[in-house]
Amino acid sequence: MRKTALITGGSRGIGFGIAIELAKAGFNLALNGVRPQKTVQPILDGLKMFGAKVVYAQGNISKKDDRQKIFDTVISAFGQLNVLVNNAGVAPRERKDILEASEEIYDEVMEINLKGPYFLTQLFARHMVQQKKENPEFSCCIINVSSVSATVASVNRGEYCISKAGIAMATKLWSARLGEFDIPVYEIQPGIIKTDMTSGVIEKYDKLFEEGLSIQKRWGLPEDIGKVATAMATGMMPYSTGQVVLVDGGMTVQRL
Repeated sequence: MRKTALITGGSRGIGFGIAIELAKAGFNLALNGVRPQKTVQPILDGLKMFGAKVVYAQGNISKKDDRQKIFDTVISAFGQLNVLVNNAGVAPRERKDILEASEEIYDEVMEINLKGPYFLTQLFARHMVQQKKENPEFSCCIINVSSVSATVASVNRGEYCISKAGIAMATKLWSARLGEFDIPVYEIQPGIIKTDMTSGVIEKYDKLFEEGLSIQKRWGLPEDIGKVATAMATGMMPYSTGQVVLVDGGMTVQRL
């Protein structure tokens, strides 16, 4: 029986990279996003080529009613969820120095990047706990995709950094709370990944990579994140709950 994974923000960028790798690994998929289904239908159809059943769970994770709708869509389609990947997130619409940043943009980033995953995890964690109580052999886990910005300060997007630091603590909290049920919780912290979110800064980072920004002198790719998520989702890290895997090409390794 195929296991099922829900990937928020799964129709583009890092989320799509994770979706491809999980589909290859034999998972059925629920992809969440805010775009209309007709817009993402070609993406859904492409993933079905790997033999996966794929459904679209449309909704904005920052909104309570939408989170419930996402949950209901997944359970209705599959009956259960084995892997929750909290990947959806936004950069601030305007990058401003923290001396000039607005409350409006701060609130928008926090609600999507931090509040949404926190309460979506709550919904699915309750489900996973119930499944575990009914069947101790039920296999499940939660994967949070945060960022090196959880620890690396960028003063022109402080709200983003704080939201990712919050996700890092949420990983610890959920791993501690769900440990008694043998539900591992993991975190992936990507570095500079080539996606539509970074399309406007390609020249900047091309130059920085050449100058030694990271040990591996290349952009990270969504598939780099997808491979790590697949290792977590398939039980290849059974004794590592609460741990963080940095996928940043060595960017955060301190060097002299």
